Amino acid sequence: MPSPTGSVPALSAASATIFSIGIVFLGYWGLYEPTKWRASDVFVFVFAMIGFGCLGLVPWMATSPVEPENSDVRIRVARHMFLIGVLSIWLGVAISVIF
Repeated sequence: MPSPTGSVPALSAASATIFSIGIVFLGYWGLYEPTKWRASDVFVFVFAMIGFGCLGLVPWMATSPVEPENSDVRIRVARHMFLIGVLSIWLGVAISVIF
């Protein structure tokens, strides 16, 4: 199997970067504070977990083998997962700032 080139390393690096920004956000946001969670806190956490799940699966999806060697089906799915992950993380950030 050839080494990935082009958008695969860029997509994987971008997902890792946004993943780490999300982890920093959760640490700053106060995930471990002893106060009782409100409904908005639960929404922030759920959106963050959805985003982390999608962003964590992007490198696996982008580098998984496909049957025809020139098919880009998995790359397109990885791009959609990246978009969903980014939107989910930033939606969680927006909810935490607004509420």
